[in-house]
Amino acid sequence: MAKKKDEEKKKHVAVVTKKSLQFLEEYINNPAPTGYEWEGQKLWLNYLKPYIDEHFIDNYGTAVGVINPKATFKVVIEAHADEISWYVNYITADGLIYVIRNGGSDHQIAPSKRVNIHTEKGMVKAVFGWPAIHTRHGEKEQAPELKNIFLDCGCTTKEEVEKLGIHVGCVITYEDEFMVLNDRYYVGRALDNRVGGFMIAEVARLLKENKKKLPFGLYIVNSVQEEIGLRGAEMIAQRIKPNVAIITDVTHDTTTPMINKNIQGDLSAGKGPVVSYAPAVQTNLNKLLIKTAEKNHIPFQRQASSRSTGTDTDAFAYSNGGVPSALISLPLRYMHTTVEMVHKEDVDNVISLIYESLLNITDGQDFREFK
Repeated sequence: MAKKKDEEKKKHVAVVTKKSLQFLEEYINNPAPTGYEWEGQKLWLNYLKPYIDEHFIDNYGTAVGVINPKATFKVVIEAHADEISWYVNYITADGLIYVIRNGGSDHQIAPSKRVNIHTEKGMVKAVFGWPAIHTRHGEKEQAPELKNIFLDCGCTTKEEVEKLGIHVGCVITYEDEFMVLNDRYYVGRALDNRVGGFMIAEVARLLKENKKKLPFGLYIVNSVQEEIGLRGAEMIAQRIKPNVAIITDVTHDTTTPMINKNIQGDLSAGKGPVVSYAPAVQTNLNKLLIKTAEKNHIPFQRQASSRSTGTDTDAFAYSNGGVPSALISLPLRYMHTTVEMVHKEDVDNVISLIYESLLNITDGQDFREFK
């Protein structure tokens, strides 16, 4: 009998609805490169608006939905909206385009990828070219590098390229789109970390649908420019001046080939959200997350992050004289590729953990170790 009860507790209950999934697909497919997140932010806010009291947007495009805006005690739940991309850096006389990174774009996956070049005239299609295997016979293989990858948009002169509206500084995104793999994984580009924005919006939905009244102001924050150094989070933290911040981002699933667990830790998609240990992670807030997970039978994993988390957690934690901050990560395979992959149940469980944790935070709660 006891065994049967344990099995019932472990049975997963889906949180993401069909309507939610439709939004996630639309949101992932919409390009929102670092520094150019506006269209994605519009989609996100339109989805979020039924569940919040008000919203605002800062000068660089960070979008914030607010529940209970008059409250003096402020809690942030945050993700980042931007995706890695490329910039047009140099157009050759014969119409080829060389690029530089906008964020941590991976040069090794570029050859043969299809891309969209964003121009004032609209999207221009192009491909990352690469010499055929036949032409490389007998020579030492040259690996893709930033200095040798190039775009071909079907033009034969620089002037022809420019007539399409392409110029140095145009941003470039991959065109790969969202799919569900084996009814188990969400796959797509920019799951890092647009899936985070989706999850915090789902938390707002649950609060509204379950008619939960929070004793504090909740700021649902979708920050820009994380991929180039947490810049959007730095700016918005100064504006909101929160008392508590719970950040969600992705982390590495380390079970796939060529990843050293001795260095990266032992984390797996499908085994639950990841709580982090790092100087920026406030100890007692982290304990609240863990106790909440245990109480609600939400599976979770642990990760040590050394000097910094490398996420917006660091920006919030070290702002405004120190803000108690914690990180809930979503295990992800193949980060910074066009086939980033997360487990459906992990997405549900991150949403549930943030939601339940908010219900355990009290107005004016003091997270200090001693007074």
